Amino acid sequence: MKNNMYIYVIGGLLVLGVVGFMLMQPKDTQPMVTDEVQDEPQVTEQMAPQEMGTIVDVAVANGNFNTLVAAVQAAGLVDTLSGPGPFTVFAPTDEAFAKLPPGTVEGLLEDPEALANILTYHVVSGKVMAADVVGLTAAPTVQGQELTVTVEGTKVMVNDATVVITDVEASNGVIHVIDTVLLPE
Repeated sequence: MKNNMYIYVIGGLLVLGVVGFMLMQPKDTQPMVTDEVQDEPQVTEQMAPQEMGTIVDVAVANGNFNTLVAAVQAAGLVDTLSGPGPFTVFAPTDEAFAKLPPGTVEGLLEDPEALANILTYHVVSGKVMAADVVGLTAAPTVQGQELTVTVEGTKVMVNDATVVITDVEASNGVIHVIDTVLLPE
């Protein structure tokens, strides 16, 4: 029964998020998607910060973060990540969560404290754009531990995760998409 409730809540939020996101998007703007990290971010036409959604809104509207959104909800972090921030989130995709051993996600959804510990390990205080990330060797997380940042040519790694999309801006920060779920020590 509890899982069905989550499905209905997530479904409703996804619909609302997609509709809201579509209404906020300029008609002629394409999101910046790249597998290369650039020294200077590309300048693209963007919405004014007050018109952008929060990190949670952007994740819901994207459609590639359904597991992350469900985890944020289960851990009780929606209000925090919808707050003023700014935050930098290294956001694992649904494919990244699928790499975890079977039953891991389900188990974590039933343990909000452990889930919050893992999720806050993906969050850095402040708005750290790709041009700034490439100059770092470590980044302190909201969870308390540090992430290791390595740059090899155009490839940026955060711990064992590869950054696959950079600088997805939100009204309260920025998202960098990663291909692996980060696990604290």
